[in-house]
Amino acid sequence: QVQLVESGGGLVQAGGSLRLSCAVSGRTFSDYAMGWFRQAPGKAREFVAVISRNGGHFEFIDSLKGRFTISRDNGKNTVYLQMNSLKPEDTAVYYCADHSAVYTTYVTKDDWLYDYWGQGTQVTGTS
Repeated sequence: QVQLVESGGGLVQAGGSLRLSCAVSGRTFSDYAMGWFRQAPGKAREFVAVISRNGGHFEFIDSLKGRFTISRDNGKNTVYLQMNSLKPEDTAVYYCADHSAVYTTYVTKDDWLYDYWGQGTQVTGTS
């Protein structure tokens, strides 16, 4: 049974930082690229970041470049999202998800190509 479990969310003041984690079990972690998405209240889910199978390639939504970083530890079957300089508009439920990738550097932002999703973790930025 494949499981993706996010953790690390919480309440943070503007300018603060959080690190989200997503632990994966039930499949060979290094065979899959890992992505983060978020959904704010009343809004559609949006892509945040993705990292390739080997961690050597990643992409971000343009508005978050420079504030968020993504990394993975294939030995721990975990992907991370480091969020710095948080803003109230970063408030959302954050989800991790994985997608298959034949090539080690292949990534996609298209959520319909992702296979399994976590249950989400709430991040709330206060002013």
